[in-house]
Amino acid sequence: MKVDPKIEEGWKAELQPAFEEVSFANLKAFLLREKELDQPIYPPGSRIFAAFDHTPWDQVRVVILGQDPYHGPGQANGLCFSVSPGVPPPPSLKNIFKELHDDLGLPIPPSGDLTPWARQGVLLLNATLTVRAHQAGSHQNQGWEAFTDAVVERLNTHTRRLVFVLWGSYARRKAAGIDRKRHRVLESPHPSPLSAHRGFFGSKPFSRINAVLREWGEPEIDWDLG
Repeated sequence: MKVDPKIEEGWKAELQPAFEEVSFANLKAFLLREKELDQPIYPPGSRIFAAFDHTPWDQVRVVILGQDPYHGPGQANGLCFSVSPGVPPPPSLKNIFKELHDDLGLPIPPSGDLTPWARQGVLLLNATLTVRAHQAGSHQNQGWEAFTDAVVERLNTHTRRLVFVLWGSYARRKAAGIDRKRHRVLESPHPSPLSAHRGFFGSKPFSRINAVLREWGEPEIDWDLG
């Protein structure tokens, strides 16, 4: 049976086989049970596929992999590491902004909403796209990982060369199958307070991404969120 998810049309065409997998049907059943139990889930339903809607398939140039959505009220907006406007940046995002300042000299952004990056072709993809309120990791191992594995596999076959940004061991494992002869892979420790001082700070990811894009004759990303 053909599934008709509310997601950007290019992505829908690419991911239709993944939507028809048993694991995705099981995931839908799990989310319906959560709704029946009146469990608050983040991000809101209309934002679950926001990463794909803001960065259409044919516009992807950079891929940043995260793990889980934020689980506090009003934080998650469907883009990894990003928070909704007006929400204070969590610790990892604060460290990302510190590195952005140190790397490019840009001011610390007034908002933690990374939508302007997504609209320039930066796919901000979490491995798990939903979470229960106040329960980190609560929607892991329910089917999202299989779905986002399929996303990474499709990205690996993209007609355009892509820059994959892997922060931490989880992201490196998630993208282990990327063709590094074709795409460019930038790795560093995770920006969390537990690991940022082990090599995330000073890794200069933003200037390195733009250097690759220049090398390929692509427009640079404007990282300024001010």
